[in-house]
Amino acid sequence: MKKFSIPIKHGVAVAAGLIAYFLILSLFDAHKYPIYSLFNGVIMAYGMWEAIKYYRLSAGNKFKYQKGFMTGLLTGFNATILFTIFFGIYATEIDPDFKDEIVTMWVDDWFINIGMLLFTVALMGFATTIVLTLTFMQLYKDSWNTKEGKKHTY
Repeated sequence: MKKFSIPIKHGVAVAAGLIAYFLILSLFDAHKYPIYSLFNGVIMAYGMWEAIKYYRLSAGNKFKYQKGFMTGLLTGFNATILFTIFFGIYATEIDPDFKDEIVTMWVDDWFINIGMLLFTVALMGFATTIVLTLTFMQLYKDSWNTKEGKKHTY
């Protein structure tokens, strides 16, 4: 259970940050403009970076690339699932007109159901998670630019 506590704790924190940011945008009626969702990537990046960094500090010399990679993926997936659940509740119960407002930003006569909207939100979160995890783990992998590493290259 200990190995899953870091991704769960950080995933909940990232989801809370995403939800808080979304609610702040909704106070100013700016949540229906997709351009503001770019900052979601910054929130997600910070939370995932902290999760991987915290895991590396707690693992010490036993840090393995695969475990750090899983920490990043699980953190992002947890945050994405929690935010998608919140988004579904918001778009159906709190502000039912939100779904129509966000879609008419592009096309006036296009119908979208809530399932497609939630699928899009989840897909964007999962894609962001994978890209950020791959990016961050490049910084944490062991370098082969050592004398030992040169023995294994041409």
